[in-house]
Amino acid sequence: MALCLMMFFIACHKENKSSVLYEYEGKFPDESAENMVLTMSDSGMVSFILETPLLNRYYGDTTYADFPKGIKVVSYNEYGQRQAMLTADYAIEINNTQYTASKNVVIVDLVKGDTLKTEEIQWNQLSRTVRSDVLVKQIKADGSVNYGDGFTADDRFTKYTIIHPRGEMAGFDF
Repeated sequence: MALCLMMFFIACHKENKSSVLYEYEGKFPDESAENMVLTMSDSGMVSFILETPLLNRYYGDTTYADFPKGIKVVSYNEYGQRQAMLTADYAIEINNTQYTASKNVVIVDLVKGDTLKTEEIQWNQLSRTVRSDVLVKQIKADGSVNYGDGFTADDRFTKYTIIHPRGEMAGFDF
């Protein structure tokens, strides 16, 4: 009888997938969250909404969080309207001030319809600036394509400047 009960419990054992520990670059996180949506607001107005399939947080001399399965960030203007959307295959945040998104970074200006594609950007929360020092491809709403050696922008992506632009430019773009 005991043998039958033991076989029943072994046969009916189901692995709890939520107890799986995620390892990244040889380290195990102190905290992990799956399918997370984080809303950041200022004075009751939504500023940003960040979505990620996986967030890992690590504590130590330098506290950081990584998003190994990518991120999607939507920024909102002062009227609560969607301003821009950023997607990337990987991101990391260091000490709650420095953010880097990399691998297939796409930023879409939801108001103008322009799109920027690059492989890496940095966002400094203290200076409220976004920048990139690597090749950037700009696809304007009219379909024209420009390239540059990087860009600088405000953190809501309402104003940006392409560094060393080249490509199809209309006279009024200067």
